[in-house]
Amino acid sequence: MELKIIHLYPDVMNLYGDIGNIICIKKRLQWRGIDCSVKEIGLGEKADFSEADLIFIGSGREEEQKTLHADLLENKAGALRCAAEAGTSILAIGGGFELLGKYIELSDGSRLELAGVLDMHTVGGKSRHTGNYMFSTAFGKVVAFENHSGSTYLGEDLESLGKIEKGYGNNGEGEEGARWKNVFGSYGHGSLLPKNPALCDEIIRAALSRRYGETELAPLPDEAEKRAHSYMAERLEK
Repeated sequence: MELKIIHLYPDVMNLYGDIGNIICIKKRLQWRGIDCSVKEIGLGEKADFSEADLIFIGSGREEEQKTLHADLLENKAGALRCAAEAGTSILAIGGGFELLGKYIELSDGSRLELAGVLDMHTVGGKSRHTGNYMFSTAFGKVVAFENHSGSTYLGEDLESLGKIEKGYGNNGEGEEGARWKNVFGSYGHGSLLPKNPALCDEIIRAALSRRYGETELAPLPDEAEKRAHSYMAERLEK
């Protein structure tokens, strides 16, 4: 059994240590005796996601979104939509999460058409929403760090990844991230997955189940991960 990961735009969308999400996935697979390979696809490369089990997109600022915009539309957007529709797992963080939407209105008033994977759009702002935050999901509470000026608005039929308990989230109205089929989008940095093992395992399980049939993951001890999660959750609950 092997999980094949494609890391999209590692040369541009690489802020906030989001590569830690891939490291976390690889380690949790290794501890279970499951192989993992990672292929990087950057600017100027045509994307073929047919062999991918999981596509990862990290975060970036407006400058990075402008840098990759033409390449996204020409070389990646159509393949991303096909992959998502076919059930390929996608994890997108921060600016990468915004790229999955229909468009973004930048803080200078210009508008960028985006990948159109998810029925949502983002509006850039002048102020930043920064700090540790917490949201509840079907897999338990998730703790992370948010740092973004954009506010994202989901379409009527698109579900959020979770409900905000502390922090700003998508737009300050109580929702965080998005979930559609096996697409997971979040503003959570920090990195997101190491201190949220239940969420990490759900993403892994979804990716493996698509290729190998319904898959149950062997439990891991997770003492360190749970301590890190509990420490931050307790701080936010005060």
